[in-house]
Formats: sequence, C-alpha cells, structure tokens
Amino acid sequence: MAIAKANARLQTEPVKLAAEPGHGEVAWKTPIKKNAFEISVAEKADLLKAVGDAALKNGASFISFGLFLVNEQKYFASTDGSYIDQDIHRTWPNFTVTVTDPTSGKFDTRDGGSAPVGMGWEYLDGLAADKVTTPAGVIVYGRTYDMVEDARMAPGQVKEKQKAKSVEAGKWDVVLDPSHLWLTIHESVGHPLELDRVLGYEANYAGTSFATLDKWRSKAFKYGSPLVNFVADKKQVGSLGAVGFDDEGVATREWDLVKDGVLVNYQAIRDQVGILGEGRSHGCCYADSWSSVQFQRMPNVSLRPGTRQLTPAQLIGQVEKGIFIIGDGSYSIDQQRYNFQFGGQLFYEIRDGAIVGMLRDVAYQSNTQEFWNAVVGICDQRDYRLGGSFFDGKGQPSQSSAVSHGSATTRVAGVNVINTARRIG
Repeated sequence: MAIAKANARLQTEPVKLAAEPGHGEVAWKTPIKKNAFEISVAEKADLLKAVGDAALKNGASFISFGLFLVNEQKYFASTDGSYIDQDIHRTWPNFTVTVTDPTSGKFDTRDGGSAPVGMGWEYLDGLAADKVTTPAGVIVYGRTYDMVEDARMAPGQVKEKQKAKSVEAGKWDVVLDPSHLWLTIHESVGHPLELDRVLGYEANYAGTSFATLDKWRSKAFKYGSPLVNFVADKKQVGSLGAVGFDDEGVATREWDLVKDGVLVNYQAIRDQVGILGEGRSHGCCYADSWSSVQFQRMPNVSLRPGTRQLTPAQLIGQVEKGIFIIGDGSYSIDQQRYNFQFGGQLFYEIRDGAIVGMLRDVAYQSNTQEFWNAVVGICDQRDYRLGGSFFDGKGQPSQSSAVSHGSATTRVAGVNVINTARRIG
C-alpha cells in the first residue's frame, strides 16, 4: 500500500484491473502420485549414490549431482470473494558428468537428460516406462526419468565427443530435439511476448522486446513459418507452470500467441489486458514469496506439434546436410530478444538423411524472425516432450519462477552454424 501511494503521485492515468469473479473457497493441487517430501532421506541418498557409482564405473572422472524438490503452499484471499488454497509440487533431478582426457589433459562434460517437471517422486520411480531412443542412439525421457541409466550412458557420450571432429562453420539445417529446443523457445518467444517487456517495464533488467504492439496490430506480422504455432498454457499437466489460479486470483487457461506463423497475442495480467482490448486476464501473475510483489511472469509457452504423422527418423531422413542437437548449452540473446546464439550438449552430423557421427564445437546464430520462419518440419504429437527452467529470473528486486516449454523434434533450414573453438586473429 505504501508503494502504491508513492507511485500514485506520478500517475498519469488510473490503473484499470480487468474484472475477475470471486471463486469462493477453492483448493487446487498438483496431481502427484508420490509426495517427494514423504520419501526418506535414505532413499534419496541411495539414488544419488547409485547415480554417482554408475557414472564413475563407466569412465567419468568426476560427477556432480543433486535433487531440487519443491512444495510451494499458497493461500490467497481477495475482496473479489476468492479464498484459494494451492499445493504445488515440482521436481528436478540433475547431474553433470566430466571426463578428462589423460593424454591432453582437456576435459568435456555432459549434463543430465532430465527435464524439470511439475510432478512428484513418481517422475523418478517409473523407471521402465516412457523413454525413447533418438535416431542418434541417445535415450531421451518423457514423463519418467531413469537417472541411473542416464548417468551410466553419459561418460561414453563424453568420450565420443572428445574424439568427434570439429564442425565446419557454414549453413546447415538443424534438427532440434525438445531437450534443446525448449531454451530457444524460452528466450526467443517466451520472453519477447511478455507484454510488460513490450511496454518497456523491464527495460532496465534483461531488456524490452522487438515484438512491439504495431506488429501485433497489423494482424500480419510473420513471427514464423505457417507450421509454427505457439500456445501459452498455465494448466498443462506435468508442467512447471501449472496452477489452478494465479496470484491475482485469476483462473488459469490456455491461449494462442502465434497462430499459423502470425503474431496474435501476448502474455498479460489484470492491469494490462485492457491494452489488448480484452476483458479478462490471461492468469499469469506470480510472486515467488509472500513478501514479494506479484507481477507478470511467463506461463508455459510451447510449440504445437505437427499435424501430420512424422517421426524424428523420418524428419532426419529428409535432411541432406544437417546437425541433430540434443540438450541445452551456453547461449546469448540481445536485449530485445532478437539476435541470438545457442549451443547444446550433443551434436550429430546428418548426411544424405542419415546420422554419420558426432560433431563438437557447435553453436548456431540467427535472429528470432529469421529462425522461426525457416522452420520446415515438426514431428507429431507422439514426439512431444517438455523441457523447462527451474529458476527463471525477472524483476527488481529479482524473483525466480519455474516454467516449462514443450515441443516435438523440429527442423530449421539454412541456419548459420559457427565453430566455437576457433578464434579470429
């Protein structure tokens, strides 16, 4: 209230909150099967010990590992007549394996292949189900994760990386696994379509957005190719951002951001949606603590899978010269979320429709509009998987939130690939 009174002295027009009906007394809970906080410390320690043993026995020089387990309990009451109790659960098992080459002394790493999820301990308990082998022979995981198996495979993949040939810079088609593509979606779609960035509210911390209101008003701005459809969703089961209600008491929902390649909407909350001519908030307001001020945060933002049947193997079979990328790595993007560069964990060369070996020192550069307009193939729903960020920072004072991004394996044509090991001069 003190902040509001101080800010009111500089106010040029009154804040208008979109209407939201009272929801009465209501409760929502992440639909978990096993509460991670009811699993003994001994069982968790045994799992991590098995992870470490599996990696070291298979050639790892070093492994770091851990479990992030969150149970966020919120109670919200408002003068609209809402009394909302929410019990939110999130899980993220993670590790990094390092292998040192005894001859050269150089080392390489591979991060674990898990996605952080809005699930309970069952994510780590259903070890026999829901895993697929990619065309490169790498196992990837969906709604369950075998952490021990992944740690067992990782050292061999790092050794293969150490022996791989260095990439030749130039134009390549890139085929991007969901374990990689989530981060590109996060930075080049999720952040620039936050309406507060578009309006300049975040200009002093991580930038504004190239996706300005005039582009949206034109109803013709081509964010991507006709295959590209991005959806915002606060309800997707298993996602990090899934809740029943946001921190303004708004019932959550799903809405389109980019439809058939055209920019159609943003992410907005109760004091913003009037700018878009809408009467109801999108329900994506969040505070990371009782002591923090809630503000617009990214919902789950995902690329819809393709509508015709297409497997990753079939997609790769269409590529003459390309690179298949698994996992996320280092990246950079400018203050308007336009020009960017992304690396990864594992890189496989594609020649005449087949995987022919591993590459190293790979990163690709593009800009948001050029990149998404170069999408020429997206696999179908069977390949759809979630990735995500457990610690997405925004605001001053900074707040952290968790958000998922789903996709199927996607092909982007003619992307500029650089060699990260080479230096000029």
